Amino acid sequence: MEWLSIENVVAVGTSALGILASLGMLLYDRRVPRRKLIGYRVQMDSPIGDGASSDPNPRLGEFDVPNMADASLVLLRIENDGAQSIAGGDYTASEVHGLTAEFTRRTVQAVSVTQPSGIEHLTSHFTDVNGFEYERGKVYIPRVPLNPGDHFKLLVLLSGGPAEGEVKLIGGLRDGRVHRNSAPRPDDKLRTFSLPARLVSVVLTLAVLGLAGIILLRDGNPIECEQGELTVTGSTAFEPVVETLARQYENKCEGADISVQTRGSEDGVAELAALGGQSQNAARSVIAFSDGPMGERWSLEGKRVALSVFTLVVHRGVELGSHGLSLREVRDIYAGRYQRWGEVVPGMAELADLPIVLVSRGDESGTRQIFQDRVLEGWERAPSTSLDCEPAEPAGGTVTRCELGGTSAVLDKVAETPGAIGYSELTLAEARGSDVRRVPLGGDRPDDRQIELGGSRYPYKDVEYAYTYGTPRPGSLAASFLAYLDESTSQHVIRDKGHLPCLREPELCV
Repeated sequence: MEWLSIENVVAVGTSALGILASLGMLLYDRRVPRRKLIGYRVQMDSPIGDGASSDPNPRLGEFDVPNMADASLVLLRIENDGAQSIAGGDYTASEVHGLTAEFTRRTVQAVSVTQPSGIEHLTSHFTDVNGFEYERGKVYIPRVPLNPGDHFKLLVLLSGGPAEGEVKLIGGLRDGRVHRNSAPRPDDKLRTFSLPARLVSVVLTLAVLGLAGIILLRDGNPIECEQGELTVTGSTAFEPVVETLARQYENKCEGADISVQTRGSEDGVAELAALGGQSQNAARSVIAFSDGPMGERWSLEGKRVALSVFTLVVHRGVELGSHGLSLREVRDIYAGRYQRWGEVVPGMAELADLPIVLVSRGDESGTRQIFQDRVLEGWERAPSTSLDCEPAEPAGGTVTRCELGGTSAVLDKVAETPGAIGYSELTLAEARGSDVRRVPLGGDRPDDRQIELGGSRYPYKDVEYAYTYGTPRPGSLAASFLAYLDESTSQHVIRDKGHLPCLREPELCV
């Protein structure tokens, strides 16, 4: 029962809660009777004193009239806060008036009616004929018809008792009621949603946050795991990325066995094509990574994965400065026109007699193919003259050149051989630190960040492809692993290894 995981339970629970909440509100709206409601609230109840010298509320002007001891002002709001209109006949009082406002232990001195613009017609109902009057501590309010949302206010001048006393609105409605509502006073912020709505929102929010937390805090991203065996071959330059992602996938997905066997881009792609000619089923369990579009000649299915940046490297004793080598100088070196570094960099005594040693890759190498396409614009013309990359003694008229089987072997040989020059994927070269020097081309440094920002004309770069024999079957390990390359954690791995993911930087991978 793989589906019975914490995140799935939270996800299903969140969805169910959302559906139930929506259905509950719909049923409530349709099934619960819409009652007639009149709500009231005291918006102001302030003392205005009695004018005595000891009164903390001094008065000035026409307040000093008889019967104004312990005076106070009350602003009472009365509103239809229900879903139905209220007509004059809906009031159940037996008297002429419909409602009574009662001010406990205070005496009403005067009443003023206010209403918002647009419903001035309500004013005509406030007459003594309709029962609008006051006596002692009561104000009698006429049977005022109110549409939903309509309201009016009574400004009441009182005396004979302290402010903040009890205020009640007494009366009844047919199929409804009169109630003190919970609306805020004017200085308070009005709540947009009711308490049930807020509670449902809080529960849904907590559920969503819980699900998000599970996804973010668990080990890695959610992927569609598949079981089986998969062989990944091809580029040695991209091997660190592939090896890392293969191990991560195996850790996430029990039953997946991914074997990484890199031996060069062209060899990997050619073997995949040959295997497809022998057994299509066997070929569908192989992915070949290639530096550049090598699989097109065999009509393989290619996926752009990343832009890879490469670099020329020289032995640490060869100082070429910030300009490095021009493209013309590189082409002349690999054409065999120079045998010593003093011919390339004249005026430096320590390089004058230092032999040039070309540490190359075999023609199966994608790194070499890109070097020839992007930098040399042709083949490496200097012939291979050595198996161990050691210069001949004494040096003859031919530059020393050897071919090695992998990027690591090239870097090892350049680091240990004075005067050596070779090529490598950038991140692998950077990992060697000061053992080798990375060579700018025409002043443009091999810098993936500058290339990403679009501020470099550096030429030695190309797209890394993942080739399969036809489109992988849905549900296969090959299809799942290719999809895993697009996951955010995989994109971070690709970027951390010095490559620029095509999914993030598609304009660089054209």
